[in-house]
Amino acid sequence: MNKIKWLLALLLTQQAASAQRNHFADVLDIHYTVKDTNRIAASFFADNGAWHAYALPVPGTATGFTGPLLMDMKGEWLSKAIAQLHLYADGQELPLQQDTTATHYYPGLLQLGFRAGQIQVQMQLLFSSNREAAIQTVIRNNGTQPLQLRLQWQGAALLKRAQFSRESNSVRIGIAGTKHVFRLHWCAQARWDIQTTADGYTAARNVSIPAGGELEDLQTQGFWPEGNMQTTPEREFDIVLRQNEQRWNGYLQQLFRRMPFNEKDNFRSRLAVKSMITLLTNWRSASGHLRHDGVFPSASYQGFYGFWSWDSWKQAVGLAYFNPSLAKDNIRSLFDYQAANGMVPDCIYADSTENNFRDTKPPLAAWAVWEVFAATRDTAFLREMYPALERYHNWWYAERDHDHNGLCEFGSTDGTRIAAAWESGMDNAVRFDNATMLQNGPGAWSLDQESVDLNVYLSKEKTVLAQMAVVLGKPTAAATFGRQATTLNQQINQLFFDTASGYYYDRHLSGALVRVKGPEAWVTLWAGIAPASRVKKMTQYMLDTTVFNTLVPLPVLDASEKAFDPQRGYWRGPVWIDQFYFGVKGLQRYQQQAAAQTLVNKLWQHASGMKDDQPLRENYHPRTGKGLNAENFSWTAAHVLMLLADKF
Repeated sequence: MNKIKWLLALLLTQQAASAQRNHFADVLDIHYTVKDTNRIAASFFADNGAWHAYALPVPGTATGFTGPLLMDMKGEWLSKAIAQLHLYADGQELPLQQDTTATHYYPGLLQLGFRAGQIQVQMQLLFSSNREAAIQTVIRNNGTQPLQLRLQWQGAALLKRAQFSRESNSVRIGIAGTKHVFRLHWCAQARWDIQTTADGYTAARNVSIPAGGELEDLQTQGFWPEGNMQTTPEREFDIVLRQNEQRWNGYLQQLFRRMPFNEKDNFRSRLAVKSMITLLTNWRSASGHLRHDGVFPSASYQGFYGFWSWDSWKQAVGLAYFNPSLAKDNIRSLFDYQAANGMVPDCIYADSTENNFRDTKPPLAAWAVWEVFAATRDTAFLREMYPALERYHNWWYAERDHDHNGLCEFGSTDGTRIAAAWESGMDNAVRFDNATMLQNGPGAWSLDQESVDLNVYLSKEKTVLAQMAVVLGKPTAAATFGRQATTLNQQINQLFFDTASGYYYDRHLSGALVRVKGPEAWVTLWAGIAPASRVKKMTQYMLDTTVFNTLVPLPVLDASEKAFDPQRGYWRGPVWIDQFYFGVKGLQRYQQQAAAQTLVNKLWQHASGMKDDQPLRENYHPRTGKGLNAENFSWTAAHVLMLLADKF
């Protein structure tokens, strides 16, 4: 290809990439003003697994990007805006006014515009690696006379522990009491007058811009939570931008190949992209004691700065639609800490001394691995994970089957009931209110009730492990797991089902049912365990407006229960989208498509963040649609993608 044709092809490629990116501008509102270093309940932009993030400034509050937010074991805002632009002509500062028409959040890119008379400023920020962001600032002179300007960047820390120092064309910021290093660096081709103080800096130079001309300023901002600062070579911004567009367009292309709609379906496509960017904003690269990349439940909530096991399984299924390599690492990150006896911890952190081995989480790992395999056909990944999955599966029966009847209970390693409730994933669910602890052996305790959902998940794992064994050429193991699944399904249908009410319930070891209606029943539909004859009655409950068919349907507790408390109840009344998904997917599996679609339509219509630019939330108020608890919640995003992929 000759040079002219190559340049034309490159131009057309860039235009197509920009058009695709532009179509999904501002799917999430990330304008934010920092007032408190510890207040992170906001929407912001991070990418590439970086441990720092930015937002767009509220108009009139700053002349640079909001932040950064620095992340490690918690999140802290370093500054309101660490790099603010000031322009001076003849010693007088030119007032920069934010151009809202040129300020946008695109997938993978922030754009910020300003004007001052005949001067037009455009800033673009993207993440060039898992530790650095690149910021291009273009200053255009739209006037008829050349301009002599003093260009000055300045910033001050809001975080009191920040310590500033100059290093050549850079400003280094350390955080007292940590290894953290944040660095601002300006292109070495320009000479900068850099001055630092105890809590801030200025970096200035004189520039000349001809009439109708423009000036490019390039800086990088990097954050190394481990302190071992390793910078990347300086590159032209156009190259970095092109690589960013290729990567994000790759995500978009993979996503829409898996979706039963395209960009012309504005509602579904924008919701799908919002879900995708939610997962990618919560992506953290390997750091400290985290040996693989993974995904926070939410970077917008201080308590979620780690990787959780059942969150990771669900996130991996969502990630497989557009970033299967991250999906695999998200799973690997938890199995990096699998114990010798097969247990997988509840959660892990960059500081492994905080890892929680008091409990695990419901066994959905094999399902996640199988879904990633279905998306990739990566037999090597299946072969890698199979032994660990088998050990984890067997651990449940060794440590969580108190009476050795083949039905497991949620429990803990330390004998505490609170950890056992955490192990269920439904921390304060009403069904556990009267449960007590029983010791199974050293470091192994169970609740005195067998949970229907736990045993359904284990049945699903047996079925999936059998499928894996077939692919991996293990016919004996496949047959064994298949037989075990059949036996377990018979036990579930015989012992957890109440014929009088037509519903599945947890069961005390004494045999008495825990007659509280919750989502643990409809996972039998999701797994295909329930006999078809039982589906009609269960569907009736799910469609009953006094039970589960609320404004936003399928809360995690029967709405007629006295303890129903969506606003304060956590697992005592809100709608959680993972449990919602299991319910409607189960209905779909049993040909109850109309019922399932009715419930999904109500979710799309009434749950905050589904139709607007507000964040996806941890859970939802079933009677108002208000988003509750953490913002930008990863498993909500993952399950929204599953719902969209399943043609709801």
